[in-house]
Amino acid sequence: MKQVDVVIVGAGPAGLSFARALAGSGLSIALVEPQPRDRLAAPAFDGREIALTHASRSIMQRLGMWERIDPDEISALRDAKVMNGSSPFSLTFAAQQRQAGELGWLVPNHLIRRAAWQATEEQEGLELLDGVSVTGLQPGSERSQVALSDGGQLSARLVVAADSRFSSTRRMMGIGAQMRDFGKTMLVCRMRHERPHHHAAWEWFGYGKTLALLPLNGERAGAVVTLPPREIEALLALDEAAFGAAITRLFEHRLGAMVQDGSRHAYPLVGVYAHRFVGQRYALIGDAAVGMHPVTAHGFNFGLQSQARLSGAVAQAAASGRDIGAAALLAGYERSHRWATRPLYEATNAIAALYTDDRLPARLLRDAALRLANGVAPFKQAIAAHLTQRRALPR
Repeated sequence: MKQVDVVIVGAGPAGLSFARALAGSGLSIALVEPQPRDRLAAPAFDGREIALTHASRSIMQRLGMWERIDPDEISALRDAKVMNGSSPFSLTFAAQQRQAGELGWLVPNHLIRRAAWQATEEQEGLELLDGVSVTGLQPGSERSQVALSDGGQLSARLVVAADSRFSSTRRMMGIGAQMRDFGKTMLVCRMRHERPHHHAAWEWFGYGKTLALLPLNGERAGAVVTLPPREIEALLALDEAAFGAAITRLFEHRLGAMVQDGSRHAYPLVGVYAHRFVGQRYALIGDAAVGMHPVTAHGFNFGLQSQARLSGAVAQAAASGRDIGAAALLAGYERSHRWATRPLYEATNAIAALYTDDRLPARLLRDAALRLANGVAPFKQAIAAHLTQRRALPR
């Protein structure tokens, strides 16, 4: 049985970032990932554009990830507006209402994954076990035992799960999760369009549909369409010309004609919040801890922050010779991450519930809520500060 200090389950961006954050700590790390190494090195385009806050950019810079992304693929997010149905009114976060600079940045998900891999692949003390999965997990007072699908076994002082919002190791540890299936599917696709977007993001709660527009460089944008699964399947079945015409109609010609510019991808809409973020010598990070509804675009940002909080505590413990899997250390991580995520998780679900309710009372309340938020400057500024996260996490 191979002994290491830390086993990380899942080599997505959260797992890779956590591994990278422990570089130079002297800890030995085993990274377990079902995908083969070549897919990690060259992840395929998946249609998702990730909105990164100032805090997330700071974390990625510290981890050596940001500079590995082509600047031409990074799109500034300068303005944002929230729209309700056919109402001409919108809640806006315009440039003149901010101190300076961008609200955030949009970066393709596959490029973030590639940058995380490139920053980590040659790291000393890190061993990648690709093409295998975890089949068993037995926690212990001093070490946990991890069984692998290839028959191998690992012994670790700490196991960190970054294995998606449907985490199998979370279930192995007997940790439940609050799961909310919104009964909708999200279709994402890059589109070219006639009219400029001015680097403004849209969140448009239409009646019977939810749309988002993620501005990319040039006259391009990531279109996000959330509808019942059958309607998404019908869109996926269209040829490119018919698909472009359908998206143009859904966006009510506000950007002129829209033409498909890349592959289409669909994802079920499910929110997840783990009942606990830690167990005996075990911790959840990324979507395994908190899987957000995309309406506030904070899912990946929370994932980056979770690994930053945990890795900071683990690195400090290692430097001072303390137990990296101690219950008190893990409890501190859980408190801080729960405090940082729970309010926005609940608020996001409440927003999603209200703004997808098309009954007349809800329609009136939706518009009134946007007008109230737009008219109260301190409240609006607080929303902007929370969403942009200009204050980076401490080292």
